[in-house]
Amino acid sequence: MEYVQERVTTLHALTDHRPDAPTGRAAVVVPMTEREYGTLAAERVLSTLESVDPARVIVPLRATPDRAGSFASWLDGFDLDVETLWCDGPRLADLLAAHDLDGDRGKGRDVWLGLGRALGEEFVVVHDADTATYSPAFVNRLLFPIAHGHEFAKGYYARVEDGALYGRLFRLFFRPLVRALADAHDAPVVQFLEAFRYALAGEFAATTDLVSRLRIQRGWGLEIGTLGEAFDHAGFAGSAQVDLGRYEHDHRSVDGPTGLADMSRAVGAATLRVVDDAGVDVEYDALVGRYREAAEELIRRYATDAAFNGLEYDRADERDQVETYADAVSEPGPDDRLPAWDDAPLSPAAVATAAGADLEAVADSEGGTDPEGVTDSPPDATLGTTPPRRDGSRTGGGDR
Repeated sequence: MEYVQERVTTLHALTDHRPDAPTGRAAVVVPMTEREYGTLAAERVLSTLESVDPARVIVPLRATPDRAGSFASWLDGFDLDVETLWCDGPRLADLLAAHDLDGDRGKGRDVWLGLGRALGEEFVVVHDADTATYSPAFVNRLLFPIAHGHEFAKGYYARVEDGALYGRLFRLFFRPLVRALADAHDAPVVQFLEAFRYALAGEFAATTDLVSRLRIQRGWGLEIGTLGEAFDHAGFAGSAQVDLGRYEHDHRSVDGPTGLADMSRAVGAATLRVVDDAGVDVEYDALVGRYREAAEELIRRYATDAAFNGLEYDRADERDQVETYADAVSEPGPDDRLPAWDDAPLSPAAVATAAGADLEAVADSEGGTDPEGVTDSPPDATLGTTPPRRDGSRTGGGDR
């Protein structure tokens, strides 16, 4: 048990206490894709939010037209005020294009749309939907520092599952990259990035005033880009991080589409964009070598820590990943961040109108649903099962 304070306020889960927090004045934004449709993790998140009872739950949804309507029907089955914001419809695409906001689509773009809709509440909480250990304490813990004078709070947790260390992209890419930057640049922004114990966590909370001023990365650079914006608008004094305790969610392969190698390029670009924005003059030719050196030293330490805890550790595999991620250490390309909502050329209401019309159109084309909100469509070939009913049973197939 430790209670070390970093350069930002660091709140530790020293007990199982669930602190009081203004959940009824908060909007919770939970981005989802088709991979979450009907999964036990997403079911757990939404069922748990029923007991949290936030003011609103906003689900920016990335799904194909043949799945969006049934997904929205499933979400409507929970005892929550859920706004399903379908992010892939033609009317919304036309609206964004008309304001020169079409660009690349990704998690960050979806979250940005959801954040606009969350601005009607006093506070905003964002978290992922693939968390197998989701707890009602998460929302309370994230909101607690916001209710006590901070503007921004990020979650952190240890990624230890199945007898091994996870959090690979953070451990083997982000952390050594920032350490390499810190070795060469005594800059406040680098110290800020170093202060966060799990900078790639998808969980954060903020005041809506801060959220309205955030420029958002379109893709997997979302989390680091958000930290950079927090540095600009909240700084060390206005930022906090919160221990969320035990936390398990999906793992990704290193290679392949949406794998960690792809993610490393977005994370690297976002990190170096943050540093560049703060006026740090990075020597990119030397940075790759410093990154490799920092990663090698961290691998030695991870191996010792794993052995101390009786965990498996494959140094060769970790080194191979470092070599893969080293390709992502390069000068960031053009800045395609989405604008802050207080400076956006369109309104969140216009987004809701377009997305709502798109969802209504596909729902009408899909036809009826059963009384419990699950369509009569065949089992999902991707998930290998049909969505669970609200009582937790499944309409077909076995429990994954």
